[in-house]
Amino acid sequence: MATHANALVVMAKAPVTGMVKTRLVPPLSPEEAAELYRCLLLDILEGLKSFGAADLFVAFTPVASAPSIKALAPPNFACFAQRGEELGERMYNIFTDLSTKGYRNVIIVGSDLPVLPPRFLEDAFVMLQRSEMSVVLGPSRDGGYYLIGMSQPIAEIFKDMPWGSGLVLFKTVQRLGSLGVIPYFLPPWFDIDKPEDLRYLASLADQFLSHSQNNTFAFLRNWVGWRSKCQK
Repeated sequence: MATHANALVVMAKAPVTGMVKTRLVPPLSPEEAAELYRCLLLDILEGLKSFGAADLFVAFTPVASAPSIKALAPPNFACFAQRGEELGERMYNIFTDLSTKGYRNVIIVGSDLPVLPPRFLEDAFVMLQRSEMSVVLGPSRDGGYYLIGMSQPIAEIFKDMPWGSGLVLFKTVQRLGSLGVIPYFLPPWFDIDKPEDLRYLASLADQFLSHSQNNTFAFLRNWVGWRSKCQK
């Protein structure tokens, strides 16, 4: 049973070599890419574990990775397997499943982004509470979104989307507009998908992110020549 009106879900993959962060190879090796993803996942789960305004979940894939994901997740995260073949189907199923369990406001975030400032999530849940048809989007630097929240599942924004392209946010807003829904936008953030994202992350290593990205920056410091590789 829901203990909050709110649910916060981290969508995660098992950090298996050759299955995650493949667009970072090169400059990373497949093993390094998997380890970087594991570090990002650990950091975001650690950063969110004290968020008290929602019940916390990890929605993982593949199903067989349940033991490894549960070993990575803090105790206050409930873990469940994603359902569906395609990304949009799996995201929509998360919203509908948690809505069926009694959650009014559901937010999904990615697992491959630096830890979000808590105010982003606080603002997102406040906006979702304002109406029965609320949508919150967190724009990412690559033209997609790092966060999506809804107070009511909307199937249309998950069907036939060009996932992985720079058009995802635009088309999502376009479809919402056709339904008469105006989303609330959070400040931009970024995920780590391509070498240029790695360079941007490297540029922040000595700034505000380092205190909340202990595992990620430990990985980067131990990656031989990481600064010079990121600058290429």
